[in-house]
Amino acid sequence: MSRLQNIKYSILDLATVCQDDTLQQSFERSLESARHAEQLGYTRYWFSEHHNMESVASAATSILIGYVAGGTQSIRVGSGGIMLPNHSPLIIAEQFGTLGILYPNRIDLGLGRAPGTDALTAMTIRQAPVNIPYDFKSNIEALQQYFSKDNSHSKVRALPGEGVDIPLWVLGSSTDSAYLAAEMGLPYAFAAHFAPAQLMQAMEIYQSRFKPSAVLSKPYAMACVNVIVADSTAEAAALSTSLYRMFLGIFTNSRSPLQPPITHGELEKLWTPEQKYGVMHMLSNAFFGSKEQVKEELTDFIEQTGIQELMVISQVFDQKKKLRSYSLLRDIFNEE
Repeated sequence: MSRLQNIKYSILDLATVCQDDTLQQSFERSLESARHAEQLGYTRYWFSEHHNMESVASAATSILIGYVAGGTQSIRVGSGGIMLPNHSPLIIAEQFGTLGILYPNRIDLGLGRAPGTDALTAMTIRQAPVNIPYDFKSNIEALQQYFSKDNSHSKVRALPGEGVDIPLWVLGSSTDSAYLAAEMGLPYAFAAHFAPAQLMQAMEIYQSRFKPSAVLSKPYAMACVNVIVADSTAEAAALSTSLYRMFLGIFTNSRSPLQPPITHGELEKLWTPEQKYGVMHMLSNAFFGSKEQVKEELTDFIEQTGIQELMVISQVFDQKKKLRSYSLLRDIFNEE
């Protein structure tokens, strides 16, 4: 049996805005993608909280989760993640408690400690300086308490939310989150799609230091990576130029909507050698190619990381090509 047949596979979505599209079209594409993923047997469909980015429309994350959960039947829908320093744990417990009641046993709450935006915007959201010390663990514990039935005698209660089963995940892009997830006995998801440098070290820390908890008896790790699968290696390479341009925008501070593909010759004219190096480093855990090529590379990646689940983000400009990539990836995980 293929190693991949034992691995769950899921999708991360930023409600990416494509050039010349409206925000309404971006949301509708997300719902179409989620329905397609559900038919293919994907486990989860997560949105990530970002702010003040022209190319990303997932700022009101919990609302998008409700929109997609309401338009699907069985796939788990959640956050990858909610940036907890931006919110009161009570408000998040109420929001996700409401979602959990409306869509039972289908809602996940992934939690991150990064702002999901620039420093000025983060300060505006929080109405406080961003350099104030933040106790991520204590705020996760507050969420756990609000969701607990034992909180019914507290003076402050999450209503709705109390007693609702909402699985919590610790998200991260460094080793700090790995230590925390292991200590708390929670599932762990690593953002290797943009911050791959500490992936292997974080996975080793999480798996070796994990303490069983009431919700998890053994480690459960997930990594998120960029994946584009096409009918040929050449087609995948062409489609990937949209993603390269998006990451180049991070270095040039030009986060415009997702652009259509260009040739690699045209791409070379857009970046300096230093910018190209930076983009390639951020995308060192990206998998672009034919089904056969991506299957071989993902098999090696999963063996090396020891993950139990793979989450993919596919920044493809053409929606039909994006759905095709999801279909081919599903085939990879289900082949003998």
